Amino acid sequence: MDMVDVLVIGAGPAGLNAALYAARKELTVKVVTTDIGGQMLLTNEIENYLGFPSISGFELADKMEAHVKQYPVEFVYAGVKSLVKEGDGTFTAHLDDGGELRGKACIVTAGKHSRTLDIPGEKEYTGRGVSYCATCDAPFYRKKTVAIVGGGDSAVQAAIELAKLCPKVYLLVRSRIRAQEILVKRMKELENVKVYIGYTPEEVKGDKKVQGLVIKNKADGKTEELSVDGVFVEAGGIPNNSYLPSDVKVNSLGEIMTNKEGETNVDGLFAAGDVTDCRNKQVIIAAGEGAAAALAAHEYLLRSGL
Repeated sequence: MDMVDVLVIGAGPAGLNAALYAARKELTVKVVTTDIGGQMLLTNEIENYLGFPSISGFELADKMEAHVKQYPVEFVYAGVKSLVKEGDGTFTAHLDDGGELRGKACIVTAGKHSRTLDIPGEKEYTGRGVSYCATCDAPFYRKKTVAIVGGGDSAVQAAIELAKLCPKVYLLVRSRIRAQEILVKRMKELENVKVYIGYTPEEVKGDKKVQGLVIKNKADGKTEELSVDGVFVEAGGIPNNSYLPSDVKVNSLGEIMTNKEGETNVDGLFAAGDVTDCRNKQVIIAAGEGAAAALAAHEYLLRSGL
């Protein structure tokens, strides 16, 4: 089994930029991933990536991929079951297809996956009115009424996009809206978006397809049912890190704890992007963290003599 200098897990903006920077340092690099683009692929429009006033997540991912592939970076399309640090200081990634990859250093950039609501009816109606990707599924709800659950950037952006297609959009926020001010301002200008702050989703109802969402007012405990054709869950994400060695430090959210260089508490193991405890989850920040982690990995390899 070939040993590479740097093994990158994940191919979102952090992973792609980490691979690019490592390759430019003349390091051998393999990227193991199930897709290219990560959560960028779930974003209809990106307006805050420097150099691109407006670009879709798919298009930006394509441009990043093409850039990285100008260098001798090998992509392996598989999931990671476990990551083991060997006695000699190197890392072995055991893949879900039975294969193995080895690296002298490893950079984890696997991002997050959608958080579920864990309420009655959610699982039953997933794919039949319950969706976790407004960018992917919005066209199916043209001229229909929908509800969105969440208060971050993705939820507010979904409300803005769906308001262009739907006569009525409900935004359900558990505590407070945490999205960027410019997005909140745009949403508030839309007359067909109604925001419920201080409400929780309780049950998805329907008959073969979604027909309603039961919500509860946290202040008084009263419930009401919204008549909707679709429910979009934009309630944040869970880090994709179940394969990590048990001694890797994570915070209460399961995010990998790193310093500003992308170093973890395990020598030779680095992390970047949404899988980490970085406060602001943004494409451009993830890309910068990927670069920092790759440069730190290069320095680590020079010091360690691996």
